Amino acid sequence: MTTTFAQLGVPKDLIFALAEQGIESPFAIQSLAIGDAMDGRDVCGKAKTGSGKTLAFSLPAIAHTERHEEGKPTTLVLTPTRELANQIAGVVKPLATVRQLRPIAVYGGTNIDKQMETIAKGIDIIIATPGRLIDLIDRGAVDVAFVQRVVVDEADRMADMGFLPQVEWILRHIRTDHQTMLFSATLDGAVDTVVKRHLRDPVFHEVFEAEVTVSEMGHLFVAVHKMNRVQVAARIINQSTKTLLFTRTKRGADQLERELRSEGVQVAAIHGDLRQTQREKALSDFSKGKLKALVATDVAARGLHVDDVGVVIHYNPPEDHKTYLHRSGRTARAGAAGTAVTMFLWDEELQVRQLQRRLGLKLPLHEIFSNDARLDDLPTWVRQQGCCLLYTSPSPRDRG
Repeated sequence: MTTTFAQLGVPKDLIFALAEQGIESPFAIQSLAIGDAMDGRDVCGKAKTGSGKTLAFSLPAIAHTERHEEGKPTTLVLTPTRELANQIAGVVKPLATVRQLRPIAVYGGTNIDKQMETIAKGIDIIIATPGRLIDLIDRGAVDVAFVQRVVVDEADRMADMGFLPQVEWILRHIRTDHQTMLFSATLDGAVDTVVKRHLRDPVFHEVFEAEVTVSEMGHLFVAVHKMNRVQVAARIINQSTKTLLFTRTKRGADQLERELRSEGVQVAAIHGDLRQTQREKALSDFSKGKLKALVATDVAARGLHVDDVGVVIHYNPPEDHKTYLHRSGRTARAGAAGTAVTMFLWDEELQVRQLQRRLGLKLPLHEIFSNDARLDDLPTWVRQQGCCLLYTSPSPRDRG
């Protein structure tokens, strides 16, 4: 029997607001975490980006948020990147409006004075990157002393980016007996330390999705020639709804954007050297379907969530299998099917074979050109090449 939002204790006005957005039943992490969070328990959720965890913490947080008499924030959401802060704000704002609550997203790369002006008028929910929030606290613009509930989102990314010391600094400045919800793709190392230090008798919930990502997604590994690689990518993009491409470097992302545009592809690139307004416009245009493709570096794509991505292209083979899964997972969200295409040059074949072994995959390596008819129908090609064969042990040929 399917669990409903009402059974999880979500108030009727928020359920109605969800229904207006076409959201009628909870995802797995929401079914697991919302009930405990509504009861005021500290919650530790292990779930990946795109699993629906934003609503898992947003619904209980909004349901319990009350205005402070001096307009100080009572709910705090910490997130590692500007893109994630905006995405969370996009989920929170329609629900907060129902309860006449005032949310704000604050992050670096934008005018801090304007943020301070907005905050001075009174804020109930603040969604922030750690660095910008500390700047605002140091300037006296934000007082977190009266925060009643805290969310630490993408804690593993916080650890990777070196933000956890800032997160802990912020948590130490909250003086109230508050609720803490932490969500992360992994719960080991530095993340585990934060959990032990700052969560009180937390309830642990985990959604297992790695197997779904690998086994239910289509995988293609294609050997391309350097002078024809862009044309192959353009051919794939033109047959897909939305295509997300990954490059190793910012310079490579810019170059690929220029070359794809010369092939007539509507595309933009996002990386850390671009202005925040440029990044937001590119992401918005891609989400709305104004662009067929988006080129991203791994860092810029952290936490990126866009619906209906049909194909992920590893324009440069990923450095390791974890990066492959992080990249490819953006086309296998919430049960949706998709295809991950790894493009490689002749001198990268050994790296790709090693990548397959780490992923537990054994699939053919196809040499192709941009005039290959199979590029017009990737799902059919995936089916024709056979299912993913999980390794038991490497064959003698593969050992070589």
